[in-house]
Amino acid sequence: MASLTTARRIVVKIGSALLVDRETGQLRREWLMSLAEDVAWLKTKGIDVVLVSSGSIALGRGVLGLPAVELALEQSQAAAAVGQIRLARAYEEALAPHGITTAQVLVTLEDSTDRRRYLNSRATLEQLLSLGVVAIVNENDTIATDEIRFGDNDRLAAQVAVTVGADQLILLSDVDGFYTANPVEDSSATRFDRIDRITAEIEAMAGDAGSGLSKGGMKTKLMAAKTATAAGCAMAITEGSTRNPLKSLQDGAPATWFSAQTDPQAARKRWIAAMKPRGTITLDAGAVKALMSGKSLLPAGVAQVDGAFQRGDAVAISDASGHILGHGLCRYTADETRIIKGRKSQDIEALLGYPGRAALIHRDDMAV
Repeated sequence: MASLTTARRIVVKIGSALLVDRETGQLRREWLMSLAEDVAWLKTKGIDVVLVSSGSIALGRGVLGLPAVELALEQSQAAAAVGQIRLARAYEEALAPHGITTAQVLVTLEDSTDRRRYLNSRATLEQLLSLGVVAIVNENDTIATDEIRFGDNDRLAAQVAVTVGADQLILLSDVDGFYTANPVEDSSATRFDRIDRITAEIEAMAGDAGSGLSKGGMKTKLMAAKTATAAGCAMAITEGSTRNPLKSLQDGAPATWFSAQTDPQAARKRWIAAMKPRGTITLDAGAVKALMSGKSLLPAGVAQVDGAFQRGDAVAISDASGHILGHGLCRYTADETRIIKGRKSQDIEALLGYPGRAALIHRDDMAV
């Protein structure tokens, strides 16, 4: 089984049923404090941690006295607005005693499907992680409608894992793994310790959602596993209601591990290389040398810009002779790139009228 302490970056998904008592609607503070101990333990190992947490609607529902049934959209949004502030405060209070700074990041499905928003989300999360901050990510239920929703935090967690290049995704659930059938209904059901490939047979074994507070069932967890493992991130499903669930997993608690199909960086490079370029950026000799040594592309090294592309679009990267060196996701539009080409990064604000990112194409967004 995988060891958490060998990871570089871990995303942990926490479901509503773990965080909020389904009968009282109150936060399970002792459990949350134990989870904070686990996060602090991982941080002492030099591991980046991102938490994807449900719970805002469940907490807000209790405060507003709304029934424990499927809520209308406007009720869910109102409950989320009330509960989100309490959820963020709870995590802050749990992690602060360990000297850990927290941040709240609210996203919608559009933030991952729109390339410009995706790059902005990725840059923000990377910056927070570089500063040692633990980001608490949740779907922005206050404004989300069905058309722009992930719909469940299993798939959101997988997308976050892909976005930050995590090598492990841990789904803390109300079951201790993936079974051949629903163990509540079938006493002969057995748990998989490890799944190396998600086959049609495996998919047929998945059931539907169980808890009244959470929307995630095994089908959504398999979808999350497909997304994560294809991007080089191993994923575990484990029972999370016990104290110190992450340490328990490390110590051998029952779980199902889904094997990564590649490593995160290689998967991302392949994804970028496969995208159709919307334009071409031609470099001078100095920039070519820097690029081939693994550096990001700065505006100063750009000699020519061709095509019409938007922020987040893929572009081809060429040397002066027209040889394509690779592809990358550009942080500026074609018009903006033409304005700042050949200029130093510190001049960007004066040239464009607003502060921009120093790199035109970050090395993590480049397949050379």
